[in-house]
Amino acid sequence: MDKYQHSQKDKLFKTDKTDPYLEAHRPGGSAQCPECGAKYHAGQWSWHADASHVSVENFVCPACRRVADRAAAGQVRLAGGFLQKHREELVHLVRNTEAREKAEHALERLIDVAEDGDELLVTTTGLHLANRIGHDLEAAYDGDTSYRYSDSEFYLSVDWHRD
Repeated sequence: MDKYQHSQKDKLFKTDKTDPYLEAHRPGGSAQCPECGAKYHAGQWSWHADASHVSVENFVCPACRRVADRAAAGQVRLAGGFLQKHREELVHLVRNTEAREKAEHALERLIDVAEDGDELLVTTTGLHLANRIGHDLEAAYDGDTSYRYSDSEFYLSVDWHRD
């Protein structure tokens, strides 16, 4: 591949857009969130980072800031007759999906699960959790699902419907 083709390919797959909640305020070194206990080390937030050998500052993680600001990165809207008959079961699936995703990815959490008329609106701190909830709904209950990313690439809206 020549140099020109390679540089064009890089432009297609790399974006200079950055999520303001991830990039705006990064700890200088190692940190721990005083709200949830997540740890920041080597550029990553996790539950298991070993920063015992370095000084650690208190720093509120991006997920806790999103929850406090109610600034969702993703939403899942559930609708249809199936929701009305199986609401508790569907909420249980959403909460179990969050528990699995959150255990591995410290910044993927639910902000809210709320009634919105005849629909259920789930808001999340991360795109991946919204995406995973949509896929888990499809896998468990079929239905029609659509995924729409915003132009900024930092917001995902998932609609799930089953009659």
